[in-house]
Amino acid sequence: MTTSDETAVTWLTQEAYDRLSRELQELIDNRPAMAKEINDRREEGDLKENGGYHAAREEQGKQEGRIVQLQTLLRTAKVGEAPVSDGVAGPGMIVTVRWDGDDDTETFLIGSREEAETAGVEVYSAASPLGKALTGKREGETAEYEAPNGKTLKVTLVKAAPFSG
Repeated sequence: MTTSDETAVTWLTQEAYDRLSRELQELIDNRPAMAKEINDRREEGDLKENGGYHAAREEQGKQEGRIVQLQTLLRTAKVGEAPVSDGVAGPGMIVTVRWDGDDDTETFLIGSREEAETAGVEVYSAASPLGKALTGKREGETAEYEAPNGKTLKVTLVKAAPFSG
C-alpha cells in the first residue's frame, strides 16, 4: 500500500529520459514568451470578451501542468536499468501473454506511457490493473485482474524478457 506522498518509480530508457528532459527544458525556456503573450493579450482590452487572453492563460496552465508532470517523472525515473532476463514480469520487461480462453498471444512493454514513442510496441503501465497483476509473475504463471468493465480476466505469462530499447 502506498501513501499519498509516495511516488512510484518509473523505468525509462536513456533515449526516453533525454527526450523528456529536452521537452521539459523547452517548456521552461518558453515561460517568458508565454508570459509576454498573456501580457500582450491583456493589453487588448476587456478581459471578459478577450478570447486570445483566455486561450493564452489556458495554454499556460497546460504547459505548467506538463512541467510539473515531467519534473516528477524525471526525478523518480530509473534510467537505463533494464531488469535482468529472469523470466519474471515487471517494469522494463517485454511480456507475452495469453488470455484465458484465447489461443492468440499479445506482446507489450510493462513501463511508462512515456516510453510508447520509442518502444515500438504497446505499453501498459506497471500501475495499471494488468501491469500490477503481472508484476512478479514467472513465465507459465497465471494472474487475475479486474478489467475496467468490472469483469475479472485471467492471463498467463508466456514470456518475459528485458526491453532493449
